[in-house]
Amino acid sequence: MAGLLHAGAGGESGRSSAVADGPPGIVSISFRSLTLMMVLAGAIMAGIGTAHAFDEKNFEKQKSSPWAVFRFGFSAYKHGHKAEAIEAYRYAADNGQVGASWKLAHMYAEGDGVARNDYEAFKFFNRIVQDDVEPGTPDDSYVSDALVALAGYYRTGIPDTPVKPNLGTAQDYYMRAAATYRNPAAQFELGKMYLYGEGVKKSVRQAARWLQLAAEKGHAGAQALLGNILFQAGRTVRGLAMMTAALTHCSPDDRPWIRNMQEEAFALSGESDRRTAIALADTIWANGAETAQK
Repeated sequence: MAGLLHAGAGGESGRSSAVADGPPGIVSISFRSLTLMMVLAGAIMAGIGTAHAFDEKNFEKQKSSPWAVFRFGFSAYKHGHKAEAIEAYRYAADNGQVGASWKLAHMYAEGDGVARNDYEAFKFFNRIVQDDVEPGTPDDSYVSDALVALAGYYRTGIPDTPVKPNLGTAQDYYMRAAATYRNPAAQFELGKMYLYGEGVKKSVRQAARWLQLAAEKGHAGAQALLGNILFQAGRTVRGLAMMTAALTHCSPDDRPWIRNMQEEAFALSGESDRRTAIALADTIWANGAETAQK
C-alpha cells in the first residue's frame, strides 16, 4: 500500500494561477484562478457601465487614467484585439494596476495572444508580490495567486533563464500564500511537499494538517490525498469515502490519478467497507473534510 501515497503527484498542483501546459507540477486552471477571472470580469464590467464596443481611439484619450486603460484593455481583449489589449495592459501595469499585471502574466504563461514565455510571466507575477497586501483587500487574490505561480516556477525552474529550481524558495512562497492568504492550492502543495519530503523533512502529520485545510475549502486533490493518509492509517471506511467523494467532484485533469488511488484502495478493501464508504461519500463532500475525519 505504500505506493498509494505517491499517487497524485500531478493534478491540482504547482501554479494555481491558470497556467496551461506548464512545466511538471503546474496546474492547468484552478478553482481560485477561475474565481479571480470572474471577479475581474465583473469588476471591469461594473466600471464600464453601459457596454461599449472596442474603439482604438479611446486608448490615447484614456491614458490619464490607468484604470480606464485597464478597462480599455479588457474591451480590446473581449473583441479579439489582443495586441491592443496587451499594449493597454502594459500601460496599466506600469502605472500600478495589479490586475493588469496579473492578466499579462497569464497571457504569457498560456501563450494567449502572445508567444508563450514563462520567464515573462514570471516577471509579471514577481512584480505583483513585491508589495505586502493585507488579506481581505481588493488585491489579495492577485497576490495569493501570483505567489502560487512563482512557487511553481521555483519548484521546477524555467529552462535557459535565471530562474533555477529552488525548493526552499518554492516552499517559502507556498507558505506565504497558504498561511497569510489561506490559498487552498498553496495548502495542497505544502501538504504534498511534507508528504513526500520534497525540500522539507518528511512529515505525514504536517502533510495532513495542510491537506485538511485545503480539503475544507473544496480542494478535491487535497481531499483525495488526505483520504489516502487515513486509509493507510487504518481508517478504511473514512479514507475510502473521502477518495470517492474527491473522485466524484474533481476536475478532468485530476481524475486519472485520483481514480487510480481510489481503485487501488478499493481493491484492498472488503465489500462491506466499500458499500459503507460509497454511502458516506456524498455526506463527506457536503460536510467537509473536518467532519470526514471524525
